[in-house]
Amino acid sequence: MNKQESSEYKSRLREMTAVLHKHGITRGVTPEKLRLILEDLGPTYIKIGQIMSMHSDILPKRYCEELMRLRSEVAPMPFEEVEEILQDSYGMDWREIFQSIEETPLGSASIAQAHKAVLKDGRPVVMKIQRRGIYETMARDIVLLKRAVKVLPPVSLKDMVDLDMVLDELWAVTREEMNFLTEAANMEEFARKNQDVSFVGVPILYQEYTTPHVLVMEYIDGFSIDDKETLLAEGYDLKEVGSKLVDNYIKQVIEDGFFHADPHPGNLRIRDGKIIWIDMGMMGRLSERDREFLELAVRGVAVNDVGMIQEAVMALGEFKERPDSSTLYEDISTLLGKYGTTEIGEIDIAQVMMDLMDVMKENKIVMPHGLTMLARGLTHMEGILADISPDINMIGIAATRIKGDLLHTMDWKREIKRNGKLLYRSLHKSIELPALLSDIMHGYLKGQTRVNLDLHASRELEQLLRRLIRNIVMGLWVMALLISSSIICTTDMKPKIWGIPAIGAIGYLIAFCIVIYVFLKHIFSKK
Repeated sequence: MNKQESSEYKSRLREMTAVLHKHGITRGVTPEKLRLILEDLGPTYIKIGQIMSMHSDILPKRYCEELMRLRSEVAPMPFEEVEEILQDSYGMDWREIFQSIEETPLGSASIAQAHKAVLKDGRPVVMKIQRRGIYETMARDIVLLKRAVKVLPPVSLKDMVDLDMVLDELWAVTREEMNFLTEAANMEEFARKNQDVSFVGVPILYQEYTTPHVLVMEYIDGFSIDDKETLLAEGYDLKEVGSKLVDNYIKQVIEDGFFHADPHPGNLRIRDGKIIWIDMGMMGRLSERDREFLELAVRGVAVNDVGMIQEAVMALGEFKERPDSSTLYEDISTLLGKYGTTEIGEIDIAQVMMDLMDVMKENKIVMPHGLTMLARGLTHMEGILADISPDINMIGIAATRIKGDLLHTMDWKREIKRNGKLLYRSLHKSIELPALLSDIMHGYLKGQTRVNLDLHASRELEQLLRRLIRNIVMGLWVMALLISSSIICTTDMKPKIWGIPAIGAIGYLIAFCIVIYVFLKHIFSKK
């Protein structure tokens, strides 16, 4: 690191310290205070907060809800700076491509800002322009944060949250967002996967004018999806709009495995009877395996089957140590008991997802990135539905679509073949069953039957047993040392210490040390 970089790091560190001091970090951190701190610290920390808001599996729910309110609006770049970025990106004056550009931005966020413009042929467009130096700023902050994580004490936030994982996830997501060619590819993929959906639209991408730092797309007028008064005045049925929105979102998740991860009202417009999805910078992906087990979880909630949900959680979750199956089963059963008397059409799928993540947090299971993004998306979707059409429920639509997809997409030849094999194996084993029972009874009558028990202890019980066994072994060592040393002391063995054989004295000393060790271990043990 050169002197200039070192000076920049020190300057940034002073800025961060001043912000923390301003908000009285030593007096504790409430959810609201945390949000305000992150907003004052700048774009890197806003992004951290936005990613942390998706991790209700590792953070308390009230913190996640507050962090979802993070504002990324910042003071806009001067238009002169916008012109310089366009010059650097295109290698020519912007007037050779555009008729005009509105100097006042449509919006100004932490990474980029948007301007309305008109192409030479008269087509209205939106330009998304990345802030100069934002990549370097965020890279510097990430380095500082990783250094800070390394010096955190063992007993800290690190016990609850894998901070290295959060930072790696942040940097991966942010780098994707800062490469507008990636967002352009997302737009094309999304449009391709939804081209057969008549009520869904995507802004036209102008690939020829798009660079890593500038994204040019069709200008979408229309109406915001939460502008109820205008939509009603224009003749739209809000229940129909809400139902189509949910159906398409479930399709994105279950069928495509490629979904919009930030579907807040600002990213959804209504134009000419179509739902227009905009801003594809943050997209979620689910593998075919993830979608299969997600379907299993939805069906489990729909039919109130604990086993199905547990199987899905164990398959989808990431964990350092395998959780206690009985505890997990009981927690899921308690969760379902909360919704046991609720009609499927009245179940809040976002709330179910949050409750399930609380269960996973209690059992030290972490959801993969794709599912945390889905949880965030579902929360946004439930918020939109609660505003425009509160009678619509997502889980009912999801269950219906899953059933329909099962009938249309299932490979019946494969299923018949697989189930035929299972039937054959079952019949074969059923034929063998009487002979096996006869062998077991015969062995029992001759006293040859052996029963093997596989007992799974909880982690706490396992630790208790381990300590108990260790102390018993230590006690046996002390007893053996005392007995052997006493026997040696009755002899005239040389050399001697304090008038007794040296070996005997050493034995007594070792026994004394073991006793002191066990005593101190017991006093200072956390358990």
